[in-house]
Amino acid sequence: MNILVLGSGGREHTFAWKIKQSAKCDKLFVAPGNAGTAQIAENLPISVNDFEAIKKAVLSNDIQMVVVGPEDPLVLGIYDYFQQDEVLKNISVIGPSKAAAKLEGSKEFAKEFMIRHGVPTAKYDSFTAETAEQGCEFLTSLQPPYVLKADGLAAGKGVLIIDNLEEAQTELRNMLLNAKFGQASDKVVIEEFLSGIELSCFVLTDGKSYKILPTAKDYKRIGEGDTGLNTGGMGAISPVPFATQEFLDKVEEKVVKPTIDGFAKDNLPYKGFVFIGLMKVGEEPYVIEYNVRMGDPETEVVLPRLKSDLVEIFEAIADGKLSKKTLETDERTATTVMMVSGGYPEDYEKGKVISGIDSVSDSIVFHAGTTLKDGNVVTSGGRVLAVTSYGNDFKEALKKSYNSIEKIRFEKQYYRTDLGFDL
Repeated sequence: MNILVLGSGGREHTFAWKIKQSAKCDKLFVAPGNAGTAQIAENLPISVNDFEAIKKAVLSNDIQMVVVGPEDPLVLGIYDYFQQDEVLKNISVIGPSKAAAKLEGSKEFAKEFMIRHGVPTAKYDSFTAETAEQGCEFLTSLQPPYVLKADGLAAGKGVLIIDNLEEAQTELRNMLLNAKFGQASDKVVIEEFLSGIELSCFVLTDGKSYKILPTAKDYKRIGEGDTGLNTGGMGAISPVPFATQEFLDKVEEKVVKPTIDGFAKDNLPYKGFVFIGLMKVGEEPYVIEYNVRMGDPETEVVLPRLKSDLVEIFEAIADGKLSKKTLETDERTATTVMMVSGGYPEDYEKGKVISGIDSVSDSIVFHAGTTLKDGNVVTSGGRVLAVTSYGNDFKEALKKSYNSIEKIRFEKQYYRTDLGFDL
């Protein structure tokens, strides 16, 4: 079959790389794609949110399956757009409905869903510009640090964790009254801080049954030792060494099952990936957030560990037959290290020529923010490349990734050298 992947980041290059391995994939398209996807698929210069252009491309290229990478088109309702169109409704869309995508599109909606279905999560309340001062008062009832979350989509940067009460109150007013994160912070969720260690759980579902993918842990902060500003992710490790089978059983029983059951009870059509951001507090799992797609850069370590044919799994999801599938996983550890543009996540320059990718042999290089210009691969984003390696443990895999990075060059490149420091 012909397949279209929507998106342009490292996640989408990884999807394309994995889909390309399937005998069931005839022609592969990526929209808009990047310099990496251009090597293995046909890039289409279409925005992920331009549903009319996507429809045209799907029909003119006889595409039978659309795999949605980023959150925006899901929150805007691309699944429903296909379902409600007579010409498109038989084309498989891997991603949830607009109603279900609110789990990522609104932090408040997600918290209400968790409470309703008994999913363990932190205590919270939500506030708007009108109730900003009540929010400041609510902060005084919590112990520091204080967690402020923009309710809407803020490209992974809408969460602030602040130790000082007055600073937290100032930032809350900034978010609500001065639109610090634009419309995303028209409403702000204030949450009790959970002390523990984070990990990500990934689930595939057809809305009724589910399969749990390998766990991963990503590193969000720009600086060594998890300091500095939040980013879209500076690297990831899979599996998570501290996630014992006993703990993972608790995750399945207390988090995954009630979540998937909740989709059915709330009539939220869901065919795709569920990302569950977890905090391990003692030996108990708490849910920090849901995303309605794969995480990035976790995709770059989770999919390389999946031995099963991804297209066959997607077909089973589309047909509601996921329960008949078994997932095979590579026992090795996979790690990825993000190479980013100097200055990221604040201002950075684009258009820097990248050299040395072809000399990497021990790792897989997934493109995130790259494009082709005058025959060269050049930087086009803050997160530029994800360098993924296998190893018997995370230290061995990381060593390979760092060795491979030494062969790659672009002006003002930066990466963290301390991934796994907390493991």
